[in-house]
Order: sequence, then structure tokens, then C-alpha cells
Amino acid sequence: MTNYQKEKLLLEEQFVKCLLIDYGIKEVTTKRQSKNGTREFEFPVPCYTKQRLKWYKSKNYNLNDLPRLRIASFKSGYVRKQNGQCRAYQLNPQYKQNQKWVWQKENGEIYVQDSVNYARALIWSPITRLNFMLQYYLRNYANN
Repeated sequence: MTNYQKEKLLLEEQFVKCLLIDYGIKEVTTKRQSKNGTREFEFPVPCYTKQRLKWYKSKNYNLNDLPRLRIASFKSGYVRKQNGQCRAYQLNPQYKQNQKWVWQKENGEIYVQDSVNYARALIWSPITRLNFMLQYYLRNYANN
């Protein structure tokens, strides 16, 4: 490991400690996730939307008993909300991209079709993924 990589890893660990101290965010990464380069965090708020929390409050539920928000940072560049409905929900920024599809029709003619699709921007830097995760939390959940 080079000095640059060591400094980068140290900076990442310091950022995680700041998350814990300043915001009460806990790291809940398992050994398997750590081995794969994934880091998962549990935030001190319920994982539900504002509308659903309003319903829980109206029914006199104890909000401390609700599942906590979990967000994971993956080595592949993705940031995902882990406790969604049926699968992990991608949080990375979206952008439009043009795609071309080329195939051959039954009569042998070559056909080209253009389409505009959405894609996710990958976040390659681990410290940037952690910062993106924090900003997402502050923007969407911190004021519930």
C-alpha cells in the first residue's frame, strides 16, 4: 500500500468517526461486506417517509421501535438505501444518456434505433460516497 493510499484510508476513517460523533451515525458493516469493500451505516432516524411517519405518530406508535435508516457505500461506486421495500434503492445521481440499438430485420435490412435512457453516475471515491450519503441524510431525513 502506498503512502497516498494510506493517507486516503486514514482520511476516510476520520470522516466516519466524525459521522459517529457529530450525527450519531453508526457503522454496521459485517465482515463479509468489509471484505468486499462495502460500508453500511445506520442513521438515528426511522427509514420511513414523512407521510408514513405522520401516520405512525397519529396511531401513537413509539418511533424508537421503528427500523432505522440504513445506507451502504459499495466499492463499485453505488450508494444504496438498504431497507427499502423489496430491494436496495440506488441513490446515485441520474443522468440522461443516448443509446443506439442496431439489429437486422427479417428482410435483411439493418435497422438503427435511437433512444434516451437514464443511467446512474458512479461515485468512485470512497470519501465522496460517504459525503454524498451524509448530504442525502441531511437533505431528506434530518429534519423529520
